[in-house]
Amino acid sequence: MHLIYEQSTPGRRGVRLPASDVPAASALPDTLLRAEKAGLAEVSELDLVRHFTNLSRRNFSVDTNFYPLGSCTMKYNAKVLENSAALFTPFHPMTALLPGGVDFCQGTLGMLYDLGQLLADITGMDEVTTQPLAGAHGEMTGIMLIAAYHAAKGNRAKKKYVVVPDSSHGTNPASAAIAGYEIITVPTAPYGDMDLELFKAAMSDEVAAVMMTCPNTLGLFNPHIKEISDIAHSFDALMYYDGANLNAIMGKVKPGDVGFDVMHVNLHKTFGTPHGGGGPGSGPVGVKRALIPFLPQPRIVMDGDGKLQLETANPGTIGRTANFFGNFGVMVRAYAYIIMLGREGLIQVSEQAVLNANYIKEKLKGHYDLPYDMTCMHEVVFSASRQLEHGVHAIDIAKFLIDKGYHPPTVYFPMIVKEAIMIEPTETESKATMDAFIEAMIEAARTAESSPQALHDAPLTMPISRLDETKAAREQNVCHIG
Repeated sequence: MHLIYEQSTPGRRGVRLPASDVPAASALPDTLLRAEKAGLAEVSELDLVRHFTNLSRRNFSVDTNFYPLGSCTMKYNAKVLENSAALFTPFHPMTALLPGGVDFCQGTLGMLYDLGQLLADITGMDEVTTQPLAGAHGEMTGIMLIAAYHAAKGNRAKKKYVVVPDSSHGTNPASAAIAGYEIITVPTAPYGDMDLELFKAAMSDEVAAVMMTCPNTLGLFNPHIKEISDIAHSFDALMYYDGANLNAIMGKVKPGDVGFDVMHVNLHKTFGTPHGGGGPGSGPVGVKRALIPFLPQPRIVMDGDGKLQLETANPGTIGRTANFFGNFGVMVRAYAYIIMLGREGLIQVSEQAVLNANYIKEKLKGHYDLPYDMTCMHEVVFSASRQLEHGVHAIDIAKFLIDKGYHPPTVYFPMIVKEAIMIEPTETESKATMDAFIEAMIEAARTAESSPQALHDAPLTMPISRLDETKAAREQNVCHIG
């Protein structure tokens, strides 16, 4: 496929504007004029449509392929959610901040307020801010809230550390470090969770927070989570919940009920909008009552007459963390998703996600190593160590799956598992789809034994076969694909 510039023909146009019937504007100063033409491609409208349509067909997406990306839930985005978001396109997101804008925006503010109430109920938190624009942004907001809490108590200088498991998402220690904390990493025990005894030894009065994903990135729910929370609180440390894996426990467990004080929710994962291509994201943060005074402003609050207002005068706030109240379109989708499914529907989502992951686990554990062979939650982590005996790595299996029409699962994460292959089917995939994927995975395992070079050569159906991954990352270059 050629670049759009290579299809350019001098003089070809997609549209020709009629001659202007108004006087020409005064000439712009030379400093604002181009020294040469912009160099845009000269193509017809039909050429342009075909080019970008064909480009789109080369993409993997949930709408076109099974997308079992572990730890990054990629569930189907129902088109009714898109239609719901489109209803709000006439409204500018800054309208509520204009003089008199609050009166005009009671409907949109009401949606945001109700969404916050729903998320608070689902998570067991007391209040939610919708401002953060992604999960990592939510983490940063949460850590800032934790720092503000300790500062208000006069303990900010004393609280130096944040504890994380070695299986955590990399953004956890990164967010804490950006906020000025040092990181204490606790290893994973043979039973697949943060080692409880080593955690106890790591705790002290200098620990500000414990950041955990539950279920963790191995897809396992920590049965000691309430005990861990109680220990943390005994040292006046707060518990942070990484909401990346909330899809496994909606309606079953509320993080706030097992001791978490602050958490982010990945609306773009758990509540219907896949986040491929880097966005769009949304990471609302929920907090327990003690952290409400520090929430970002403006806050949407309801006055005594039932009218929504914007609170902007709280001296304890950490300040604004995003324009308006976050990524509005994603929040509309999430609101519609929750309303459509209701309480029982959200419970069924979790049950089906867990069932699907365990089905894949049982079908594939005879073909791939399973480092933690126990009932998993919404995702399962295999190891390609068995295939490595034949010179085949996890990345080779990932490339092979591309030829079979599947987006590869997550590989090499969590890093505590050698040659990790993390699979998350979500609740939206049928048994037939999973069975076909399972057969492809079994074929990959058999090919690793009989013809490992075939996996080394994959993919063969893509415009580019096998890249030097390291060089591609270090020397990014958009080049001609013939």
